[in-house]
Amino acid sequence: MPAFNEVGILSTSVREVVDGLRLRSLGSEVIVVENGSTDDTLSLARQLATEFSELRVESLAAADYGAALRHGLLIARGEYVVNFDVDYYDLAFLDAALALLCADPPVVIVVGSKRAPGAADARAPLRRLVTAVFSSVLRAAFGLQVSDTHGMKALRRTAVLDAARSCRLAGDLFDTELILRVERAGMRIEEIPIAVEERRPARTSILRRVPRTLAGLVRLRAALRTAS
Repeated sequence: MPAFNEVGILSTSVREVVDGLRLRSLGSEVIVVENGSTDDTLSLARQLATEFSELRVESLAAADYGAALRHGLLIARGEYVVNFDVDYYDLAFLDAALALLCADPPVVIVVGSKRAPGAADARAPLRRLVTAVFSSVLRAAFGLQVSDTHGMKALRRTAVLDAARSCRLAGDLFDTELILRVERAGMRIEEIPIAVEERRPARTSILRRVPRTLAGLVRLRAALRTAS
């Protein structure tokens, strides 16, 4: 769970995730990767770690969502890794995703898709539109096969480690690059339709995010071309 300035909801989110894992009797760890917070997120996370033995707290100096995702994946001790956001998590997704990860033939990534048939996206219309356009660009320009790359994911850690280590982008595009690399390696990815209802407003405005994403897509094409 990447955490940047999440002091307002971190405690509730960690408690709900840990309690959900305990109810399922799953041997598990919860990794909070604080990154560049300017509030008391890190100290709160460390306080929670004294209460919950399952909780590990990591800290990165710079605020970088993608770097936090990558760091958590690389240091995780389990074979199955689930990415939750502090403001966006669903234990029912974990149940369905684990069933797919244990399937035969093996699935290496399960994407919680906001755009798959049956999904329910309660975000603002503009945010839904931007997601649709972004996914369409990825399909047309990069050959993306799944309908979404951001948000909850479950992964077979050992299967995706090489791809994760090869990723050159961080920020909002780390998980997009990871999925594209895994797809191009011929590994199996499945998606599950999810219901999206965010627990707090988005941190970055659309007007700021769109130019940053467009520049990132240029870097992504260069990174994938170098790898091919």
